[in-house]
Amino acid sequence: MALQLPDLPTLKIFSFLDAFSLLQASQVNREWNRVAENDHLWRNLCLKKWSFCNFSKCLGSQTWKQFFLKQTKQEYQMALAQPEDFIFKEATGNLGIIGPMAYLSGNGPTMGGREKSIICTVSSKHMLYAWDVQEGTMIWSSPVQQSSITHLATLPQMYLAFTVDLEGTVKVWNCQDQDALATFPVSQACFSLEVCLTKDGPFLMVGNSEGDIYTLTVPELRGVSKVHAFKYTVDLLHCSPDKKWVFASGTHQNILPRVFFTECLLKPPEAKSPLSLSIPFSSCCRACWAPRRTSRITLMYRRGSSKKTGFTTFDLMTERTGGRTVIQAHQVATFLLPVHMESPIWMGASDGNMIVFESGPYLFLFTISGHQLQRFEDHQRTIGNLWAVRMHLLPPRPTHCSACDSGPLIPRLL
Repeated sequence: MALQLPDLPTLKIFSFLDAFSLLQASQVNREWNRVAENDHLWRNLCLKKWSFCNFSKCLGSQTWKQFFLKQTKQEYQMALAQPEDFIFKEATGNLGIIGPMAYLSGNGPTMGGREKSIICTVSSKHMLYAWDVQEGTMIWSSPVQQSSITHLATLPQMYLAFTVDLEGTVKVWNCQDQDALATFPVSQACFSLEVCLTKDGPFLMVGNSEGDIYTLTVPELRGVSKVHAFKYTVDLLHCSPDKKWVFASGTHQNILPRVFFTECLLKPPEAKSPLSLSIPFSSCCRACWAPRRTSRITLMYRRGSSKKTGFTTFDLMTERTGGRTVIQAHQVATFLLPVHMESPIWMGASDGNMIVFESGPYLFLFTISGHQLQRFEDHQRTIGNLWAVRMHLLPPRPTHCSACDSGPLIPRLL
């Protein structure tokens, strides 16, 4: 007679398995099959793979296992799709030059793909637009602003958009009403925005020209903390997918990027500097967290008189040393692009081992070690913007990354 473990220890053991191993375990006998069907196990697998998604709108009557298997199948089908399988919409009218853009909704899994994908874009006409991606139509526009909008961030879970203009005025919009929900004036020009949705609620982080990082509540835009990070402009702010880290940097050659422990910015310790670490790699011009490796970040940098472009990847961790917590960064890969390749401006990250970037009219997919995997040649003109979403979306939505030509175009979705 075979020894049979109680449900609780079996459930604990199964919690360490990936989806494939859990399916294999379920075929051993009836008891293991019953435990392997536990909704809590499959819920954890879903949250681990798609931690950025709002599942309240997409689970419906499905079990977590049914949802996981269905979504995984859809992702596999999307991975086999060709560029011609996706939509291309061109906006019409005198819209000005389309600048920064971001998802306002529709960037997570949904039941039957019924939810529309909405993106926000900034126009050179001092306006903010909201677009229906499937139809290629504008569904909302803000009033004309006094000053040019320079930066945009969105919080799809709350259907909110955040902007900052040349005068340093931060605004939050719900992209339905004409007026902004709240405003926050910063005394200096702002060069970076980042929204962070944590267990304590949503927060907005703003970096200015004096090297300060402001943390504000959402949607009220009340001040939580102000940290002086650099002597120069804070050009980059990126919160990690698990919200544990905030990456900050400037493009000035004398700036070393810093990684902050997010909790120290949300709940600043009295009379103490927030927990942070300077990464010994200057001249950073872009950075991107790996969606599924939450403590892995890839930096794009330019160095030397020839301004050669390179990429370097670090893994971060915390460690208790001498009764205090410290942050450590371990470099896992680095490489330089060939000298004949036009230097990219935009980049995105995938599963932690791949990066995507543009170079002229081409999109490139590289490993973090410098091996070229693919070159896409679907654009005729120089790519003027690029952003990577964190998973494949349902047809006919974008799959892994999106890029748009310069000018007032809805993106070509690859």
